[in-house]
Amino acid sequence: MFLDGLARIQDATSFAFSAENPTGAKGGGSKGKPWEKLSPARIVAPGETLVLADTDGPGVIQSMWFGGDVGWNFILRVYWDGQANPSIESPLGAFFGYGFTETVKDSAGNFPTLNSAVVLAAPCRGLNCYWPMPFRQHVKITLENRSPSENRATFYMITGKKTALPEDAGFFHASYRQERPVSPERGYTVIDGIRGKGHFAGVALFAGVNGSNGCWVEGEMKMYIDGDIHPSINYTGTEDYFCGSYAFGYDSDVAKYQPYSGHYAGMYAFLGGPEPRYNYQPRFMLYRWHIPDPIHFSTDFRMLLQNMHFTPHGHRPRRDDYSSVAYWYQTHPASALHPLPSDDELDMR
Repeated sequence: MFLDGLARIQDATSFAFSAENPTGAKGGGSKGKPWEKLSPARIVAPGETLVLADTDGPGVIQSMWFGGDVGWNFILRVYWDGQANPSIESPLGAFFGYGFTETVKDSAGNFPTLNSAVVLAAPCRGLNCYWPMPFRQHVKITLENRSPSENRATFYMITGKKTALPEDAGFFHASYRQERPVSPERGYTVIDGIRGKGHFAGVALFAGVNGSNGCWVEGEMKMYIDGDIHPSINYTGTEDYFCGSYAFGYDSDVAKYQPYSGHYAGMYAFLGGPEPRYNYQPRFMLYRWHIPDPIHFSTDFRMLLQNMHFTPHGHRPRRDDYSSVAYWYQTHPASALHPLPSDDELDMR
C-alpha cells in the first residue's frame, strides 16, 4: 500500500531538519570540509526546550529518526497550525514504541528490535517512524529535557515535503498514559477525551508484571465509539488484541514467551527475568497499528484495557504496571491532551 503512489511525479518540495541543518533551509546543511562533522548532535540543557522543526505549510512530515540519548527525560511535542497545545506529547522513546529506554537487552541478551510498517526501533536505540503527518498552515516540533542536572545530546533527522493536501487529510495525534500499578477497581485507560471526527490508528503498550503470573494477558481491549455506554468493539484478550495467542507461547506446549514483530502488530520485547543489573520484573513491549483496519468515529472515542488474570476461582484483577501511547487522526487539532506525569513518575528504569 505504501508503494501505490511512488511512481507518481508530484508537485512537491522536500525539506529536512537536523543538527547539521537546524533551520531546514534549502542549501542550509554543513559547509565543512569533506571529512568534517560540524554539528552532528545538539545539546539540550536541563530545563531547555529545543525547537527541532518549525516551518509553514501546507505539507507533510514523512519521517523522523532519533538516536543518542532517548531517555524518558526527553519529551517530544508536535504542534499543528499554530495551536497552543501540542497534538503529540510523549516521552521520546515511548512515542517510537520503545517504552523501557534504559534496557538494551531482552531476556535472550539481544537488542529488542521493533520492525513494523511505520515504526522501527533498531540497534542500538535508533528510533524511526513513518506515520504520515499532514499540516495545513504550520508545524512546530520541540524536544524538552526534563532532567534536572544533565546536558543531554540528541541526534535527529526530520524529513517532509511541502505540497497541496486533500481536503480530507486529518491531523496526527499521539498521547502518553501510565498507571503503575493499575487500580484493581477499574480498567486501564488507553485513551479518552477524543472529540471530533477521525479514526484510531494504533497503540504501543509497555507492561510490567507484578506478583504471580497467572496469565496476565486475560484482559480485554474495549473501544467505545460515539457515545457508547458499552463497547462497540470488544477484543477477547490482551495477547489476542496484539494478534498473538496462548500468552504468546507461554500458555502452550512451548512454555515460554516468544517475541515477534510484524507489519502491524507485535510483542517484540520480553525483558527482565534472571539477568544482571537488577532488572527482574518481567516486562513486555507491544504494538498494534490499525493501518489496514482503522477504527472510525464521528464524535468521540475512548479505549480501555482490563488488567486481569485467571485463577481456579475465576478471573481476578491484577496490579500490573501499564503505560502506553495511543495514535489517531482527526479533522482538527485536539484542544488539549491528558497531562504528562512528572519526570520522577515517568522514571522507566
